[in-house]
Amino acid sequence: MNPDTNDTIGLSRRKLLAGLGAVGVASAGAGLGTTAYFNDTETFEGNTLTAGELDLKLDYRATYAGGTGRIDEVNGWYPDFDVVEEEEGIYLIGEAPSIDEPDAWEDEVQTRDFCLPDVGLVNGDEIPVFVLEDVKSGDCGEVTISLHICDNPSWVWMNGELTENAQNGYSEPELEALEDLELSTDDPEGDGQLADAIDVTMWYDENCNNVLDVDAEEAGDSVCVQLVIDTSGSMGGSRIANTKSGAKQLAATILDANPDNQVGVTEFSSTADTPQPLTDTFSAVETAIDGLNASGGTNAQAGVDAGQAELENCPHDNRVMVVFGDGDINTDGSEAKDAGTEIFAIGVGGASFDDLSDLASDPADEHVFFANDDDAIEQLFGQVAETITAGEEIIFEGSLAGAMAVLSEGIALDGNRSVDGRQPYEGGLTQCIGFEWCLPAEVGNEVQTDSVAFDLGFYAEQFRHNDSPDVSFNGTDVDSNSTGNVSQ
Repeated sequence: MNPDTNDTIGLSRRKLLAGLGAVGVASAGAGLGTTAYFNDTETFEGNTLTAGELDLKLDYRATYAGGTGRIDEVNGWYPDFDVVEEEEGIYLIGEAPSIDEPDAWEDEVQTRDFCLPDVGLVNGDEIPVFVLEDVKSGDCGEVTISLHICDNPSWVWMNGELTENAQNGYSEPELEALEDLELSTDDPEGDGQLADAIDVTMWYDENCNNVLDVDAEEAGDSVCVQLVIDTSGSMGGSRIANTKSGAKQLAATILDANPDNQVGVTEFSSTADTPQPLTDTFSAVETAIDGLNASGGTNAQAGVDAGQAELENCPHDNRVMVVFGDGDINTDGSEAKDAGTEIFAIGVGGASFDDLSDLASDPADEHVFFANDDDAIEQLFGQVAETITAGEEIIFEGSLAGAMAVLSEGIALDGNRSVDGRQPYEGGLTQCIGFEWCLPAEVGNEVQTDSVAFDLGFYAEQFRHNDSPDVSFNGTDVDSNSTGNVSQ
């Protein structure tokens, strides 16, 4: 993994100093003799220019499904990490930051502000995730990597490189297997078969739970989605503006996914109201969302009750409530959940992750989405929209050799999958990428003694003044020719 790379939008120092020198040089009349002239001076004082920050930080959680009874063996491969057998035959082999409670990593990475210093992330460190020996058919490994942009919106690429694909000689069973498959046995020091035999899947892990979730509404199944939006006084300013944009984006995604889908809008502050009952007409939903205003207190219980009352009118079996709040969530949503409603809880600002988890449907790690920055609200709604309509999006499926071939040229990642066109990654929001490898059970002796090594990396480049970034990769080496608005 390369150290953090910051592209700099240049300013000519000579021009800058000349400009600052001209500020505040309004003429004051020069006196001759004792004559006094009318005069006046105006100044612009205390001018400062401070460069912004672009820092990409990573953390990860890696597991190895390698069979039972191997804890001592696996632990020996990781001298700097205490391997834990989380389930029978499934080992936690790496985690940053390290979390004491089981199954808490996906919650932690969504709620902590990882742009603060000294939080134990991968920040310029080149570390291996998988250091495995004695891999056999049926073994699998998975790593979920969470990305944190500090603090400017940025384009992000994933890159990688196959650095070893070794035959390591031949065992007798391997020679027989290769001959049966009519594969060459002439070069014991050449390329092996392992990189082609290993299957790899990469995906946008929307809820950071180390699992590819594909149980979204199947094509043909219709759904009703009631948006329940906090409009209390703390939601004023850019927060309500970003919420409106995100809510409209989610509504459009739901309605575009199936002509029979319906969306409604409920708002809550001190009390609750439903300005838009369930409808299949986007313009009606858009008008209702545009009419939301922030004022008053917070009564999430009233909002959830009103939202559930409207969902009772849904003509379909699938009923979903998306609750957004920035403060106290004083309900666990039990009546709505008991009635069969699936609840997604979105939080920002002062919202408590524990309260959101109590409100959301089980498992909470698949239904709670949280951001530390208001600018990330739209992407929060986008993550929920993708989860409801499409499940988690697969980036690549194929062999390890194929994955590394694609990654060697760089994969441009999309910060918001629910809108058309590639979007940058916002600061203050955790987004995760899943990477899973498996050596299929049907693979036999042809891969005996073979070994592979590979690198994974991520590259971030500023979004501002950089609408069409020109970035190329040679494995994990990055070459950016983006110039943007550079002073000459």
